[in-house]
Amino acid sequence: MIVSFDLDDTLFVSPPEFKTEKELKFPWKMIYKERLRLGTIELFRRLQSEGIETWIYTTSFRSEKYIRNLLKHYGIKVGQIINGSRHMKEVQAGKEYPMPSKYPAKYRIDLHIDDDQSVMKNGKVYGFNVFLVGPPDDEWADKIMQEAMSIQCKKYQ
Repeated sequence: MIVSFDLDDTLFVSPPEFKTEKELKFPWKMIYKERLRLGTIELFRRLQSEGIETWIYTTSFRSEKYIRNLLKHYGIKVGQIINGSRHMKEVQAGKEYPMPSKYPAKYRIDLHIDDDQSVMKNGKVYGFNVFLVGPPDDEWADKIMQEAMSIQCKKYQ
């Protein structure tokens, strides 16, 4: 099973609006200025301990190397990273009609986590599962874990 995560306003959040993981130590905090939503590190560990692959799917044009290294400094390993460039190349791929901003079904992603209502709407239209996160919520990670386990149970019944 694969769960993918958006970055901006989903995993990367702004203090003081959101509780965040501890800031990286110098010099890494000078290179990687983004802050992770509190609970991200533990959520990734929990998902991975259940045999669930964790990916990143973002419209951001940050490089795969940058994203992977930033997460590595927080102790997080991810599988695939689909950024804006890869999405344009593999999903839009010269189609004359616009594809949705994210299309997890193309990659057989079972659940995508995002903060954008339009991604949720596209999930209903194009047939992929989206869990919407939004304002600060101390139980966000538990809710995602429950949703992932529910989908995993249905998938393997």
